[in-house]
This record gives sequence, structure tokens and C-alpha cells, in this order.
Amino acid sequence: MEATIEKLDLQKADSNYYKASATPEIRDLDPYYYLSVQGKGHPESEAVWKAVEQLSAVAFTIKFRCKAEDMDFKVPKMEALWWIDGGLDVQDKMPETPKEEWNWKFLIRMPDFVEGDHFYRAIEHIKRKNSDLLADDPVKFELINEGRCVQMLHIGSYDAEEPTILKMIGHLEEQGLKINGYHHEIYLSDPRKTPEDRLNTIIRYAVK
Repeated sequence: MEATIEKLDLQKADSNYYKASATPEIRDLDPYYYLSVQGKGHPESEAVWKAVEQLSAVAFTIKFRCKAEDMDFKVPKMEALWWIDGGLDVQDKMPETPKEEWNWKFLIRMPDFVEGDHFYRAIEHIKRKNSDLLADDPVKFELINEGRCVQMLHIGSYDAEEPTILKMIGHLEEQGLKINGYHHEIYLSDPRKTPEDRLNTIIRYAVK
């Protein structure tokens, strides 16, 4: 009788990363490896949906390769960094900047046992099956270290995040801290299946 392979679920295993409350909190995060795709343009553009498709394809290919090595895992939630050109000092201008000018980097966090070799073999496998999906090698495997962060759970539409963000900024001012990173969202809900007013999103900023 074959032994059952325990499947790692990062959302359950790392509550420090994937759990947030309805009030702002300061968290200290370790460096993590992510699959990433970067671009620019409207959040509902075809480029964004293609980036999500590309990330998902690579993530699931890595998952099945790891499962064959008795290291199965549940593919984590999609995430994204959002920012505008001009550095950290101008990021408060993002709400009034046309969305077509927004920069984005979509992310899927990888378990610690996923290595560069898993990534490169997954890329080659997908290219053999669908040479167009990963043309120009858009997907990267990178280490991101946000360190100390402020985060909060936002419930509702992505376009109605301002009150949540203002609460976070107020909390930072009380703590003598300030934002030191781009707008980071972790999508706990699938927007294709969840009503706008019930979307659950963790909003996070690196701080100093």
C-alpha cells in the first residue's frame, strides 16, 4: 500500500504571511522565492490576464514535478505589487494616475523546497508544449525580502481600498514608521467567482 504524500498548504502553514485582521498590524517577514511576471497597464488588460495564465502554468508544472519527488504542495494564492514611475516618494499619487500607467508585478510564492532547477525544467517543459505561452521568457524566479511590513485585510472592491489604506497610514504614523515599499496585494478570493463586496484581499506595505 502506497504511503500518502502530505501536501503542503502554505496558507495554513504560514499564518504570519497569509492571515490578516480588520485592523492594521505590523509583521516581520522572511525572504521568500516567488514566480513573477512584470508589466505595465490597466489591471483589467489582456496583458494582466496573460501574466496570470503564465504564472499559473509554471506554478502547476512545478507542483506536479515536486509531487513526483514526494514534495507535493497546494499552489498558493496569486499576489501583485502595484506602483507608478517616480520612486517611493510619488506612490501616494497612484489613485489619481490613469490605470494605464500603473506598473505591476504578479507573484506566486513558492515553498522553500522549490529550487532553481525545478523552475528551469518547468519552463522548458511548457515551451515544448506551447512555445507561444512563454515567448520572451516573461516568468522569473526571484527572491523578495520585504522585511517589516504593515498589513490589513480589505473586504470589498479593489476600487474601494482607500479607507483601508488610510487606516494603515494612520497606524504607521502612530508607530513612527513610514511606507518603504510598493502596494502589495494578496488575493484570498477569486474575483471570477466572488461578488465584489465579498472579496478578501490582504493589503501590505514594507515599512521603515
